Amino acid sequence: MGPRKQPATTFDKAVTSAVGAALASVDAELARRYPGDPGTRQPVHTVYVPGETFTADTVRTWGDRALAALDEHAPDAASFAAALDLPDHLAEPVHGRVRAKLEREPIEDLRIDFEDGYGGRTDEEEDADAARAALLVAEAYANGTAAPYTGIRTKCMEAAVRDRGVRTLDVFLTGLVEHGGLPDGLVLTLPKVSYPEQVTAMVRLLEAFEEAHGLDAGRIGFEIQIETSQAILASDGTATVARLIRAAEGRATGLHYGTFDYSACLGVSAAHQASDHPAADHAKAVMQVAAAGTGVRVSDGSTNVLPVGPTARVHEAWRLHYGLTRRALARAYYQGWDMHPGHIPTRYAAVFAFYREGLDKAAARLAAYASRAGGDVMDEPATAKALSGFLLRGLDCGALDLDEVTGLSGFDRAGLEAFTSPRRTAPTEARLGG
Repeated sequence: MGPRKQPATTFDKAVTSAVGAALASVDAELARRYPGDPGTRQPVHTVYVPGETFTADTVRTWGDRALAALDEHAPDAASFAAALDLPDHLAEPVHGRVRAKLEREPIEDLRIDFEDGYGGRTDEEEDADAARAALLVAEAYANGTAAPYTGIRTKCMEAAVRDRGVRTLDVFLTGLVEHGGLPDGLVLTLPKVSYPEQVTAMVRLLEAFEEAHGLDAGRIGFEIQIETSQAILASDGTATVARLIRAAEGRATGLHYGTFDYSACLGVSAAHQASDHPAADHAKAVMQVAAAGTGVRVSDGSTNVLPVGPTARVHEAWRLHYGLTRRALARAYYQGWDMHPGHIPTRYAAVFAFYREGLDKAAARLAAYASRAGGDVMDEPATAKALSGFLLRGLDCGALDLDEVTGLSGFDRAGLEAFTSPRRTAPTEARLGG
């Protein structure tokens, strides 16, 4: 066979160069505003505890109380599965993994609350609680007992509480620096945001702190809590939440939906304030679209129905929480808020069941895509990215083990991660034995 003949073309280099030059600013804008998911672990939940009750053993205490609830109300795999209507084949794996998780890592993300969950305190008391929180957090990271992610929720940027919130932030961050530096798992939450300017104000505070302490610019990020209607739709009809992300200047790490404040803001009666209300679905859908591709993650809210009292009542609350968590996962809200230790067993049960139910198909589809083997589903690169992301999230939370994922998909962790970034190429080269 002779040399392959080049196909005929019309556009010369001047034309294609002109197109490239015309789109250079768009290329830069896309890269800057839509860098994609950061590829780091996303916690499956956030637990918040009042600033005045936070102690050195809060994480372990929550784990012990969750285990006690499990022992009292569902002491074995069969009773736990019956309470949640789990299929038989998931009963033992889910129950065993939930117990192991509660013993090993009961809380993935802890927020020490100085806002709505914080009781009425004097300035002196709040100063003391913020300073104590900084010391305890620093000690917990130093001795390995901290939750993977930990931080505080301050008061918001509204005029009535702004100065107090800024001071608490200052006391806490300064205390961390004094006690060894900012931990890698530090997370800050800014609540009740209504205007982009409030986000910008938070950015300026963090810039000033970083400069004062010689920290790298951009070292400190924060979550934006969506609890007002103005955060979704501005008075001029624009989607405020997209402007909030832009106002964060690359520091926003998450958008957290506030179930009850947002519902009340829209006039939803207390009996119907829930994360599956149509108003909640609308808000989270707007949040999700605004955050897509930006590297900012979306978190669902919480339920205020607590699993306490006799077993029948606990099981009813468990089923509600389990169902809401599964519903959120199906809608790609991979994180939520938990308000009580009794919520932790069903948080992990829902998460583990979700990933274990999808393991076989996700791994098989990814393997078929990588080998171009076909199958009964024709997947595209974006779907391969979603499949690998599914498996990675299952690994991160403990729902899946690397050996079983590798055995079914043919990929180790590096191979899975190669699919998740659109700028990485040739993910099949990271396949084991490839």
